[in-house]
Formats: sequence, structure tokens, C-alpha cells
Amino acid sequence: MKKAYRQHIWVMVTVTVVMAVMGALVWQTCCQISIAANHARYAGMTALVAEKIGNTIKSMEMSAMNVFDEVEKHKDTPESVIAALQRKTSLNPEVRGYFAAFEPNYFAEKGEWFEPYVHHVDDGDFKLRLVGSARHNYHKSDWYVRAKRGHKSFWSAPYYYYDGTNISGHYTTFVKPVYDDDGRLACVCGADMTFEWMSAELTRFDNQLRNNELLNKYFVLDDFYTMVINDDGSRIAGPDDKAVTLSEAVSANKITLHRSGAVEMTVNGVPSTVYYVPINRVDWSVVLVVAHQDVQPVMLTLGLVLGTVMLLGLFIVGLVCRRIKYVEAA
Repeated sequence: MKKAYRQHIWVMVTVTVVMAVMGALVWQTCCQISIAANHARYAGMTALVAEKIGNTIKSMEMSAMNVFDEVEKHKDTPESVIAALQRKTSLNPEVRGYFAAFEPNYFAEKGEWFEPYVHHVDDGDFKLRLVGSARHNYHKSDWYVRAKRGHKSFWSAPYYYYDGTNISGHYTTFVKPVYDDDGRLACVCGADMTFEWMSAELTRFDNQLRNNELLNKYFVLDDFYTMVINDDGSRIAGPDDKAVTLSEAVSANKITLHRSGAVEMTVNGVPSTVYYVPINRVDWSVVLVVAHQDVQPVMLTLGLVLGTVMLLGLFIVGLVCRRIKYVEAA
């Protein structure tokens, strides 16, 4: 009897250990699958936002090129240049204004500075201003010098423009040099874009993703937000209440711009995963910051199911062993 009892105990212990090991392996495997699925999901979300922002920027470029072509066709007189700008200004509502900054004395009667600027005003209408002056010597501006040397279109680095009027603000400018019939630089055309629209777009994308039924069908989305950063890691656009800069991460090569990836780091004192994807056509990246959360509810449910199955299995094994003991005793 004692020998049979010890055998039953060993059976129970062996079964318990085997089930515990199996349960731990299944739990670990499911956790790894959950982590991999989360990485794939958030990386996909980041790429989707980057693609949408890139498409908007592309449409801005196309409308700007139409304006620049119009200026190039009508650069005979200052009046024809201004008329060309005014005809095309309404092409893209996200562009704050268009300008044509001419070489010194290109039009003798206009002197050293001639830069007509047609821009939106608060009431939705457009206003013409001549902004070139000794105070605003655009010939020395980085975007003008770069266009003159590079002979191609580009997006300028973000900058802050202030002149005391309602057009002051944070900008980036799509720039293209325009040449005369002899191949000499006539002017540098530009389309100014503020970053307010981009912050609004990011907020809209975030809300769409949070409310997406398919994304939330099996897993609950963690606390996240998206931003656009410059090539030095400084924030260009994003939630107003998130004063985030990733400059240190960029300088330490934790975030490799112009490439996609993810990095574990602390953001504003919160352990987070930062996903990043470059935006086509510009030197910026979309980053999605995900705060680390507890195990997903589906994993807790799985753990509860595994625990219940193990207890039920042990109970059944106990009953079988007890039944065997009674049979042997008989």
C-alpha cells in the first residue's frame, strides 16, 4: 500500500511539473507573439502616417510647381509676375503663400529687392505684399543661396519668421530657382508652409487609429502619439501638450534618420518604444511614441485559461490516482 501511495504521489508531482513547464512555455510563447504583433502593428501605423504626410507634401509640391511655371512664363514685367502669382495662389489651401524673389536689379525700376508675396489672410482672402528690403535681404537667406548654388528644387529647413504681422510663424519653404532664356538666374520661387496643418493632421490620424475597430479587435492599443521630427531630432509638429525632443537619441544614433526602425528609450520620464519612419521628399521622420503598458488583457485571459486548465487537469489526475488506489486495495 505504501509503495502504491508513493507512486501516486510521484505521478501527481510529475504531472504537476510537466503541466507547469508546458504552461510557462505556452505563456512565454504567447507573450513573444503578442510583442511581435504589437511591433508589427505600431510599425505599420507609423509607416501609414508617414505615407499620408508624404502624399500631402507631394500635392503641395505639385501645386507649387504650377505656380512657379506660371511665374516663369510671365516674368517679363513686375506686373505680369504679380498677376501670375495671384492667379494660382488658391491651388492648395495648406500653403500659406507664394513668392518670387528676384535677382538684384532684374527689373531696373524695382532696384535691388523685388519679392512679391501673395499669401492667405485670416478672413480666407489673399493679400499682396512686397517683402524684399534692406531689413529682409533675402539674397543672403539660406534658401536663396542654396537654390542659387544647387540649381534644383528642395524643401528648406524649418525656421521661424517674424515681422510683426499675422504672417509671422514657424515655416518651411518649397523652393525652386527660375532662369531666364539665357540660362541666368532670374528669381527663386517659393511656397511657404506652416506646421499648424501638420499638427492637426497628426491629431486626426491618431484619433482615427485609436478608434479603428480592426486595430482594436483583439488587442487594446497602448497610450501613443505621433510627431514629426527634423533631421536633428527636434520636434516639428505633434501634440501641443507633448514637449518632446529626440535630439539626444538622434545624436547617439539610437534613431537613424532616413531609415525605419524602433528603439527602447525613456521619453519625458516614461519608458517607451519609439518607432520611426522617414517621410519621402523631405529630411523629416514620423515618430510614434508608445508608453510601455502592462500585459495585454488578452494575455491575462490566456493566463487565466491556462491556470484553470492546469488545476482541472490536476484534479482529474488526482481522481484517477485515487480510483486506481481503491481498485488496488480491493
